[in-house]
Amino acid sequence: MTIVRLDKGPRMSEAVIHGNTVYLAGQVADGPDVATQTRGVLASIDDLLQRAGSSKANILSATIWLADINDFAEMNSVWDAWVDKENPPARATSEGKLAAPKFKVEIIIVAAKAG
Repeated sequence: MTIVRLDKGPRMSEAVIHGNTVYLAGQVADGPDVATQTRGVLASIDDLLQRAGSSKANILSATIWLADINDFAEMNSVWDAWVDKENPPARATSEGKLAAPKFKVEIIIVAAKAG
């Protein structure tokens, strides 16, 4: 089966497509607060999924990492406005140290291809 890699770099690809499954690398974004970063992350997810032949309606699972779990409600306020209400994914959220102190949220997605 063919494997397609989007935005391939020396360390990782931003997305990998295998069969009808799309795997996104953890997405982060710049911004002064969790809400701004979450909006940026979700925009990146929308873009990568579209390029991979999928959409948020086809997300199977989401893993969300917060640098501070006290930001859970702020992140959820953005997530809840974005998520496909008819097709919400399985989801987990946890606190963890992210790659750089400026990052407050990172989201990892697995989705099915559309169709």
